[in-house]
Amino acid sequence: MNWWIFGEPRRDFRPALAPLLRYIATVETSKHRFFTFLEKEILPDNMLIAIASDDAAHLGILSSQIHVIWALAMGGTLEDRPRYNKTRCFETFPFPELPEGELKQRIRDLGERLDAHRKARQAAHPELTITGLYNVLAKLRAGEPLDAKEKTIHDQGLVSVLKQLHDDLDAAVFQAYGWTGLATALPAADILAQGGAPAAALEQDILTRLVALNHARAAEEQSGLIRYLRPGYQNPAAAREEQPALQGADSSFLPTSDLRSAASAPWPDSLPEQVALIRQLLPAHGPDAEALSARFGKKSKKRVEQIAGILETLKGLGMLG
Repeated sequence: MNWWIFGEPRRDFRPALAPLLRYIATVETSKHRFFTFLEKEILPDNMLIAIASDDAAHLGILSSQIHVIWALAMGGTLEDRPRYNKTRCFETFPFPELPEGELKQRIRDLGERLDAHRKARQAAHPELTITGLYNVLAKLRAGEPLDAKEKTIHDQGLVSVLKQLHDDLDAAVFQAYGWTGLATALPAADILAQGGAPAAALEQDILTRLVALNHARAAEEQSGLIRYLRPGYQNPAAAREEQPALQGADSSFLPTSDLRSAASAPWPDSLPEQVALIRQLLPAHGPDAEALSARFGKKSKKRVEQIAGILETLKGLGMLG
């Protein structure tokens, strides 16, 4: 045993990185969830989540509000800061089916511009931090006034340009998923920042759709259809890691045969687990919100309304007859 070695070399990551000049990274624990390109010569430490892709389309999708909402729901926290767990946040995330074409190139271009804009502003003003930029962006979205220091950050960082890049990127990623019906007069990120019932409804709708898509992808992979992010590198003939399906409230990605009985499960707190449990019960109980709610104890109007909302979204996605 080499007891003096503090960690194992990344035997999977380094070969995946070999043909690339850069890769995508995000800080594991961060107030704001942002992704950036790092040059291959930069070796990530244990506090960085590294993704072996140099495609700005992937960076763009990961930078969208759709992925941020998923990461916040699936990840953990350290004190009051969200943590990005690769196994739960990245490996379970269902990317949109996006062939090469105008839309994918638009997302790719926006991803490149977003990454370049932040780096250019920091190069011009070394005192700027990413946290400072996104703190100001959050206040802009919430409609809160900026103090003198924040106005300086806004001007030096061209935060209004940063906002527009994110808004354009979100609109393109919504289109990539085919969810243009979620479009509103305000950018999705503004609605979420301003809170209240509209934000809660939008977040629930997005999470319900993502959970349903996660299950659909898991079923595809069990039948042999794999949607590789890097098909030129990944070998379809090799042993593969499937899209983990979200099943059960206590265990994240166990096979269906190992799950506890859904009929005896308590009603979960998080939306992804609620959707997973409802989908598990549908074959036996049908799309009846009252009957499904009855499986979780005494009658609850709030639970019935939650289940009815999940059923409505699943129907809109074509997951119910």
